[in-house]
Amino acid sequence: MIGKLTKNDKIAGYFRLSREDGDKLESDSITNQKLIISEFVSKEGNTVIGDYIDDGYSGTDFDRPDFIRLMTDINAGLINCIIVKDLSRLGRNYIEMGRYISRIFPSLGVRLIAINDNYDSFSDEDASNQIIVPFKNLINDAYCRDISIKIRSQLDIKRKNGQFIGSFATFGYKKDDGNHNHLVIDETAAEIVQLIFNMKLDGFSSLRISKKLNEMGVPTPLEYKRSLDSNYNNGFKAKYKGGWGVSSVDMILKNEIYTGVMVQGKRRKINYKIKQSINIKEEDWIKVADTHDAIIPTEIFELVKKLYANDIRTAPDMNHVYALSGLVKCGDCGCNMIRRSTTKKNKKYYYYHCKTYKNGEGCTSHNINEKVLINAVMDNLQNLIEMLSSTEVINQRIDNISNDRISIKLIENQIRGQRQEVERYRTLKAKLYQDMCDDIITKDEFRDLNNNFSDKIHALEDAISSNEKRKEKIASINIDSVPWIKSLLEYKKIESLDNRIAVSVIDSVVVYDKDKIEINYTYAEEFKEILSIINEGRKESIA
Repeated sequence: MIGKLTKNDKIAGYFRLSREDGDKLESDSITNQKLIISEFVSKEGNTVIGDYIDDGYSGTDFDRPDFIRLMTDINAGLINCIIVKDLSRLGRNYIEMGRYISRIFPSLGVRLIAINDNYDSFSDEDASNQIIVPFKNLINDAYCRDISIKIRSQLDIKRKNGQFIGSFATFGYKKDDGNHNHLVIDETAAEIVQLIFNMKLDGFSSLRISKKLNEMGVPTPLEYKRSLDSNYNNGFKAKYKGGWGVSSVDMILKNEIYTGVMVQGKRRKINYKIKQSINIKEEDWIKVADTHDAIIPTEIFELVKKLYANDIRTAPDMNHVYALSGLVKCGDCGCNMIRRSTTKKNKKYYYYHCKTYKNGEGCTSHNINEKVLINAVMDNLQNLIEMLSSTEVINQRIDNISNDRISIKLIENQIRGQRQEVERYRTLKAKLYQDMCDDIITKDEFRDLNNNFSDKIHALEDAISSNEKRKEKIASINIDSVPWIKSLLEYKKIESLDNRIAVSVIDSVVVYDKDKIEINYTYAEEFKEILSIINEGRKESIA
């Protein structure tokens, strides 16, 4: 029961509202809370000294600006009575609420009144409060937990549907005016993103890119967003206040969202009571393709990822990357080979040799002249391009296969035969048991034959699975679904090799010696698959 207010009560009205806690009813609005407290105090012939309002703050913790200000004023002796609409306005954390009600407020001589809960900490008449109040706090806490789970579930559904749920659009994009869960390209910011990717493709390190952007006076994401929206804020505010940094450049270059893939759920709060977030494993991120227009083509993004993996960058005093930088490997130890120079008769020569050998850790030098190596790669690449650019292979054979699917029919026949074999062995396994019961075969013979048939069935099932996958791959092949062919054909007339071309089509160049070089292409398996399909189609046509 609530007792009478006295003239000695220095009253503060505390008001809190948070959509995260499920406070959606009009009765929970700040205006309504003020009205209830104002009417209550005026009836008692008293006045409220100050209003303390935390609008938009969760009740799961007490780290709120105006609650902190309230406690400061209490400690200064300005306030000794707090009035709230109900206990949930003060907080929804069961443990913390119990601490404030039973220990902190009493020790400070502070009176707490919750109007709708009919609670007054200075009233000793209603002993039931000692039981009811903790239960109410527990219910408020449980309600907040339930709302938190529901909100998290709703947000996950939106993420899985490819809807953007962030407060601010990723740099390079803006929220669609007609649908704030959809991103559209911000042309001005997108040009900066494209500039950063192009500089990376040219071999610039992230540090060098950041310095170049600062020299050019390019606004950082924070500065650019702030110029459009004064309320914009992000977690990198303090770090990047002085301009572009390595981390800000890396964040852009490693963000798959620029390819049209919505990537969300990278971090998650520990629980509804703790604001701290933890990183989520990449395999658990929520990714949805084609949710918005791409700023960067997928093949360019993958190429940049490859540059990161190979740690390819320009030398400090150079403006370009060496043609085979990051790609040359030792054929014996697998270590990277290092580019070096030597001068003979006033003429400079460049060569590669094994890094392991250079560090005195074994292996041999595997020296090879850079020009010889580049020429070998160029010749091999040109042969591959020539093969792919064949009119018969590209324009006729693949198109014919796309229409007739001769190879699919062959594979389907294989699968049909393999399934029949599986059924045959299963029938034999079924008969074995009866043969053993009829003493036609012994137990040992039953065990051996049964295991043998089981092994054959497993092998056939693996073969069927492999053929099914191959069938799906063949069914999807046509010239439009093999973009790397187009990329290769663009290099048909190249006269010299640069790193951008090399990295886009080559995984590694393995040097065993000057007469034995192995070139591993990025799309080697796909290329072999296409050739095998073409050959199967040619054989079937001849037959």
